[in-house]
Amino acid sequence: MARSHRRQRTWTWGGVALALPTLVACGPPLAAFDGMPQQTITMLEFINPQPIALASAMTSPLLFDTVSDFAEGVALVRLKTSLGYIDREGNLTIRVDDDNITVATDYAEGLAVAQAGAYFGYLDRHGEWAIPVQFRKAKSFSEGLAAVQGGTKYGYINLQGEWVIEPQFDLAEKFVGDRALVKLGETYGYVDPEGRTAIPLELRDAWSFSESLAVARVDQLYGYIDPSGTMAIAPTYDGAFSFSDGLARVRQGRNFGFIDAAGAVVVETTLPFASDFSEGLAAVLIEGQWGYIDRTGKVAIAPSFAYAADFSEGLAAVQKDGLYGYIAPKGAWVVEPQYTNAGRFSEGRARVQIDNRWGFIDTEGKVLTGVGFKDLE
Repeated sequence: MARSHRRQRTWTWGGVALALPTLVACGPPLAAFDGMPQQTITMLEFINPQPIALASAMTSPLLFDTVSDFAEGVALVRLKTSLGYIDREGNLTIRVDDDNITVATDYAEGLAVAQAGAYFGYLDRHGEWAIPVQFRKAKSFSEGLAAVQGGTKYGYINLQGEWVIEPQFDLAEKFVGDRALVKLGETYGYVDPEGRTAIPLELRDAWSFSESLAVARVDQLYGYIDPSGTMAIAPTYDGAFSFSDGLARVRQGRNFGFIDAAGAVVVETTLPFASDFSEGLAAVLIEGQWGYIDRTGKVAIAPSFAYAADFSEGLAAVQKDGLYGYIAPKGAWVVEPQYTNAGRFSEGRARVQIDNRWGFIDTEGKVLTGVGFKDLE
């Protein structure tokens, strides 16, 4: 397929949000995990950030070398060789003391993937090993199960580290409801939480379920299947993407549009590029500038940005004149453009880059100024 349907198989953090849905902010990566594709698409690369003298104008902003989004009340941060998790007030709540750990991820269902040497395990909320290092690859928990690679094959473990589905797949994705996408050889299918085949492994390409439908390819065209494996939306598209906010982005030739869950065209495939819908709006590229359309396809925010991210918690990061700020759904500035990079809001905080380091702001643009690692220095 064309580049627009490329699916990334890595987890990155520091600037790229883990599991980037559509548009995401880019920054220094800390981790990369091989595995099944995340249904995401990098739609626009950031410019090479140039430092600006913001830190001197602020009251001791809490800055780190790399950070992740907040998840389950904490965000992963790194300062030099120190690795840990801070809370929303900037206090270090979880210190990762094992010097062998080089990579860790966000918490999901109380556990975080961590790498020590060439293998992976899971940390508990104290930063200690809950499931010892033993897997060649490991993914975050979802629905009480996590896909891990034991030997050369993937299977699933529970929160106690016990095998629930023995290693047998070449690739495995997280559970969404009671379906998980798996691959064996050159074909994809789905299993249930007991490891039984829910949809036979006969598809040449498929994605995880989202809003009860999943992208599936038949011959060279894409459509959508339901949880029983029945084709719910006929394969008539050159490219198709996961449902989000009740609509799915589809591609005909080089242009994009949107359909609803019944397969009806909501926005004609005339857009040169578009992101998925989020909070009622979708970023679109019109005559070289990014703006937003509503669910009817009408322009809601005029295209005037060099970059426009998805809305999250009522705000979206956009780039204007080389700097990043945040706008509201009507297009008004809430946080003026002043950062060299910016991420999405999650749990009331967003990652921003200040003088080549990373900190957090709240929805009013106030910079987080907590303790972090300072009491350990």
